[in-house]
Amino acid sequence: MAQVQYVGTGRRKQSVARVRLVPGEGRIIINTRDINEYFGLETLKLIVKQPLVLTETTSKYDILVLAHGGGTSGQAGAIRHGISRALLKADPELRPSLKKAGFLTRDPRMKERKKYGLKAARRAPQFSKR
Repeated sequence: MAQVQYVGTGRRKQSVARVRLVPGEGRIIINTRDINEYFGLETLKLIVKQPLVLTETTSKYDILVLAHGGGTSGQAGAIRHGISRALLKADPELRPSLKKAGFLTRDPRMKERKKYGLKAARRAPQFSKR
């Protein structure tokens, strides 16, 4: 039985998410766990669902995600990026709306490297006058 599925890879900060869109009734499974179990914050769940809400495909696909690296916020962003890319493969007509919302753009912001003589990227050692 050959089932149609659309694949998209999303990245954000240090996180990478491999997303599969399978025709279904709208379940979102991340690393074999339900979205409500995986993400504690409501805002992160909202971020993940944004492309589906925008394109009105919430109950059209089941979403299977393998996410690794980074923290929860980065992973949510990576999943959103992956879902957007997979939706684009499923229906190329969605491109203008997804692009206008900025879901197809890879967020280039990364952690700044630590510099020598400092405690972090910009945090200097505490200054003592006396």
